[in-house]
Amino acid sequence: MARVRPPSIVNRLYFRRHSDSIRVRDHSRTSTLPHTRHRSRKKHASEFVDSIVELKPRTAAFDCDGTLWAGDAGEGFLSWELDQGLVSPKIVAWARQRYADYRLGKVSEEDMCGEMVFMHEGLSDTLVQSAATQYFDEHMVRQIFPEMRGLVRKLLDQACDVWVVSSTNQWIIRAAMRYFGVSSDRILATSVEIEDGVVTDRLIQVPSGDGKPDALRTVLQGPPEAAFGNSKWDVAMLAMAKHAFAVNPCPDVEDIARRLGWRIYYPDPVEL
Repeated sequence: MARVRPPSIVNRLYFRRHSDSIRVRDHSRTSTLPHTRHRSRKKHASEFVDSIVELKPRTAAFDCDGTLWAGDAGEGFLSWELDQGLVSPKIVAWARQRYADYRLGKVSEEDMCGEMVFMHEGLSDTLVQSAATQYFDEHMVRQIFPEMRGLVRKLLDQACDVWVVSSTNQWIIRAAMRYFGVSSDRILATSVEIEDGVVTDRLIQVPSGDGKPDALRTVLQGPPEAAFGNSKWDVAMLAMAKHAFAVNPCPDVEDIARRLGWRIYYPDPVEL
């Protein structure tokens, strides 16, 4: 089925008329992550991190939503940006109905993830990035799992080639990776081409399901030595790795992990 294109030309007209009314703050400072944990939980988290660091994987691939932080940053950003009026009223109405259809199973995961990105066609890439950064800083930072943040940083410190692979949009994942130390060239997220600083509707990739291994094969010589994920959209990526870790897994993924002998880890709870 062909993807349904949002009325994107309205973005350009709307943005020209209303750009002064859209207020997106520049957040150059990062928030402080919470570190209050019970001692036994800290030990549990530390043992998990240390056990992976001791493996000394040369390559590692991480899912993001539900694995590195609690919640769905892509879904949250969509709701937030529609409320903020980042896109035109016509696209707001279209996107709300489209996402409702997705929740009812009428729109595929791949199609919805792609449309949540190219619905910004005609807007400044800098504007959308600033909005995504504001959203993540204000609403998602406190939901980062501290031990997962620590794990990523420790792997980077030992020269592991760390990649993040997500069906969430490129802007949110870039904003998030400032907290993990992962550079933009190690992000495989749903993305579109940017032309002269303006978002287009030309989709580059949607790393979801089988799309995650496909994306990794374009940048790695072989499968990742370690992979981390939590949902059914991560199973194909986990299955290709030498060491698979089901982090904060959904019930169906937990069942698969137990059957295949993948390690299961539940991060310390965070306040939502």
